[in-house]
Amino acid sequence: MRTLNTEKNQTNIVPLFAIGTFSLHLFALLLLMFHGGMLQQVKRKSVPQILVQLENGRVITAQAKDSFERDRETIRRFVGEAMTMMFTWSPKQSSTVVWDVVSDLLRNDFKREFAQNFNSFELESPEQNVLVIQKISQPEVIANGKWKVNLFAHRLIFSRGDNLGKSIPFNKQILVETKNEVTPLPRFATPINLAVYRLGEAKMQIYNICDIEDKSC
Repeated sequence: MRTLNTEKNQTNIVPLFAIGTFSLHLFALLLLMFHGGMLQQVKRKSVPQILVQLENGRVITAQAKDSFERDRETIRRFVGEAMTMMFTWSPKQSSTVVWDVVSDLLRNDFKREFAQNFNSFELESPEQNVLVIQKISQPEVIANGKWKVNLFAHRLIFSRGDNLGKSIPFNKQILVETKNEVTPLPRFATPINLAVYRLGEAKMQIYNICDIEDKSC
């Protein structure tokens, strides 16, 4: 009798054990799915940190950005320095040399179009020209990876025998966009080559320059 009862109890325990084991596995599966979903949400919300090694040996961490994202100050700095270099020349660094190097910051199709306008600026001030920026507006988003910046400046033109110079307003809309690659340095780089390369590391380019009042820009 005891043997029969023992076998009967064991028979009754087997299904319960199987059900319990299945329930535990199901609970574990649901728990893993829940944690997986939470990790995906955290991954989407969190911003990864990247290690940046500077030339002076310092190491800093920075937030990774989407390839189409740029900080406002990065855009304003790019526009300001690019336009300053493009419209500043002297007898020691001619406008031809400046254009050949700084034009790398322009998109290829716009470079050919703007070259004609640049030639007219050269005729106005063949010897010495300095761009003095007064204000750069906050970037206005045009599309993904594209912005418009208003530049308010003056061109100071100096010629032989004119030490005071002449001031011409230079108020423009500058349209910029991101690009995928940085133009490499030439084998024998000059200081202006290096300056343009450093600025180009922001992976941006100018694709249009219009008068400040141009509504179709």
